[in-house]
Amino acid sequence: MPGYATKQESIAVAGVDDLIIRSLLDHQQFSDPDGEAEHLGISSATWPLFGLLWPSGAELAARMGSRVLCPGERILEIGCGLALASLVAHRRGSDVTASDCHPLTGGFLRENLRLNDLLPLKYRHGHWGAPEALPGEPARTPRESVEGLFDLIVGSDLLYERDTHADLAHFIGEHASASAQVWIVDPDRGNRPAFNKQMAEQGFSRTEERLDHPARPAQAAYKGRLLTYQRQT
Repeated sequence: MPGYATKQESIAVAGVDDLIIRSLLDHQQFSDPDGEAEHLGISSATWPLFGLLWPSGAELAARMGSRVLCPGERILEIGCGLALASLVAHRRGSDVTASDCHPLTGGFLRENLRLNDLLPLKYRHGHWGAPEALPGEPARTPRESVEGLFDLIVGSDLLYERDTHADLAHFIGEHASASAQVWIVDPDRGNRPAFNKQMAEQGFSRTEERLDHPARPAQAAYKGRLLTYQRQT
């Protein structure tokens, strides 16, 4: 047994066949026997967040299922968690890379690819504001980090913590191509205004679209917005 409990469920996203998703059973799960998550700054309280399906992630996946495909574009999902949006884009044939900092994300992604008979999907370690290694700390397993530039960078519910050093905006700016677009689905977090200012300092203009809708069959009500940032050339 891995030390945590999981479940499987079928998730419907318009534009693709239903996806079978393996997730954590609930938000009470925790297993970090080697302290790897702690080393990355992931507390016991935030440890299970990667392995749950969240409303904003479903909204992003829906948008990825309905958008017009652009041949040759490179897509990066940041803070992907269970990577539902990446799986949708991958199933539609896009060149997508999923990224997260949680040590179990890659394993869950591989299992969800297997459950859906999908070809391998690129996964990279993406960690903005990563803690510095302490003197005398034992070496950790090397990870393939996000590299290169992307034409579309997407993420959902990323603004739940204060980011006084603008680490997220700098990370996005580092990996955005000269004419990149960035999509962030945000459930009206209070840190949004500061992030908007930080993205403007990185050379991005912004538009916003409300995503509010009442409860629908098999879908809960949602209140939030799609933040679209366009890099100015």
